[in-house]
Amino acid sequence: SLALRQSSTSVDSKLETPTTSSSTLDLAKTLEVTHPAFEVIERDIITEYGAYCSLYRHKKSGAELLSVSSEDDNKVFGITFRTPPEDSTGVPHILEHSVLCGSRKYPTKDPFVQLLQGSLQTFLNAFTYPDRTCYVVASQNVKDFYNLINVYTDAVYHPRAVNDANVHAQEGWHLELENKNDPLTYKGVVYNEMKGVYSSPDSLLNRASQRSIFPDNTYGVDSGGDPRNIPDLSFEQFAEFHQRFYHPANSRIYFSGDDDVYDRLEIMDEYLKDFDFSPISTEKSQIKWQAKTFTEPRKEIEYYPVGSNSEQEPKHMINVNWLLNDESMSLSEELVWGILDHLLMGTTSSKLRKALMESGLGEAVTGGGLSDELLQATFSVGLKGVPAEKTAEVEKLIEDTLLEVAKNGFEADDIASSLNTIEFQMREFNTGSFPKGLMLMLGSMSKWLYGKSPTEGLKFEKPLAQLKKQIDESGSQVFQDAVQKYLVANTHRSTVELAPSKTMEEEQLNEEKDRLAALKQKLGDKDLEEIIKKTSELKALQGAEDSPEARATVPSLKLSDLKRETNEFPIAISENENDTGVTVVRASGE
Repeated sequence: SLALRQSSTSVDSKLETPTTSSSTLDLAKTLEVTHPAFEVIERDIITEYGAYCSLYRHKKSGAELLSVSSEDDNKVFGITFRTPPEDSTGVPHILEHSVLCGSRKYPTKDPFVQLLQGSLQTFLNAFTYPDRTCYVVASQNVKDFYNLINVYTDAVYHPRAVNDANVHAQEGWHLELENKNDPLTYKGVVYNEMKGVYSSPDSLLNRASQRSIFPDNTYGVDSGGDPRNIPDLSFEQFAEFHQRFYHPANSRIYFSGDDDVYDRLEIMDEYLKDFDFSPISTEKSQIKWQAKTFTEPRKEIEYYPVGSNSEQEPKHMINVNWLLNDESMSLSEELVWGILDHLLMGTTSSKLRKALMESGLGEAVTGGGLSDELLQATFSVGLKGVPAEKTAEVEKLIEDTLLEVAKNGFEADDIASSLNTIEFQMREFNTGSFPKGLMLMLGSMSKWLYGKSPTEGLKFEKPLAQLKKQIDESGSQVFQDAVQKYLVANTHRSTVELAPSKTMEEEQLNEEKDRLAALKQKLGDKDLEEIIKKTSELKALQGAEDSPEARATVPSLKLSDLKRETNEFPIAISENENDTGVTVVRASGE
């Protein structure tokens, strides 16, 4: 696939260069940067966002690196691994926590806590998706940026966690016992976190909905971890998961901002040169497509816990869910769905949302509509706060509304409104408090992670022009056809009903107590003494201070690393704006 991508997109003469200026000429030069340790796969310019992109492949390790150059001084770095789980033990989630607990170069227990004390970071976080794990940092200070990169990169490739079972015990789960006569208990950061998640009705509904339409691939299990399954994860399985998936060949490395491209390649080569290519890492991490196998819609009933002393009659929740595609959509089809989602669900006057809200059948809309971050897109919608006898009416209302849309379509004004809204969002690219580079990275992963060009999913001008032409020629028909094909005629659909249970919480507590009691009964005195010893050791470790030598390894900024110049942002001041008496201050160029 790399050869195909290179032959089709790497010829520099094919690039559409924006109108030249001194800044664009400087950015264009970044496309000429090479490094002896890397080969160039493709070069591209995302004119929509002024981003000059070079995709490299590290010759020795096989790691791919996307270098995005722009005028944005908020520099972003990220490493993403494909981490598809085979079960709900939560190993990707536990590993996400654990790799941040010290590494080969930075052996402190929690280097990021210390790092933050001397950092100007604008973003630092990690995310566990159903099929990937992302580690992201951002900073406007170059020295700080590379400090963050060094600590993060060493953490993911050389974590202390894979050699120290105490990290898995602390972040994942462990048996805890202080006295031989006490009952055994489960403890652990992720275990406790997911206990909270699994007590949330909304979370239970969303998880059950995804599981129901993905019976045969990795999306049918919980990458975050089911508390009932987390204690099944052994330290050996945990370490093996890291060895299998946290290899550079299975990573997608991302840079964006105004820092030097050669420096980016140089710093990553220092880490990547330690590894040889690992074909098993890329083969094992491939995400399998879930085929549309349902010959008729399915229905499931799940439960959520409510207090036994609740005076009000608990109500039901319901989601109707579709698996939209079992093969790749074109960029035009993806854009159609983005606008169709807004037409159906985007505002209080959108057809499907309005029908549900005004039905009186429930208290709030659930499901969220379109979800398209993974290999396959889904569509989910429903209501919560539904009386038990009304759940079938909710499902029928959704079906009838979609049938009406497929038959009669949308008004021209509604289509124009949704189209303008989505187009404005794409052009404005307002990322709020999040770095723009982070949003570009997450957008690139929707293609890059699955073997396509990372810049493909970031361009919208061509599919937008195609869609506008279709609307001019046939009006609402393109949206009607999508509703008919992907929803009305699609039998790979599930209805998940969540019913209240006043006994569920107690049953789960008793199930856990019985499991632990049965385990304790099988253990001898020596086994129990070993658990008591490990409990004591773990608590002592958690309370111990890092040595001065270990703390000294963590980099921090000095006063001399800070810019002494202040940034000046040109503004335009309008007094008595439009005769309103209001003074408006705008950034120059707005």
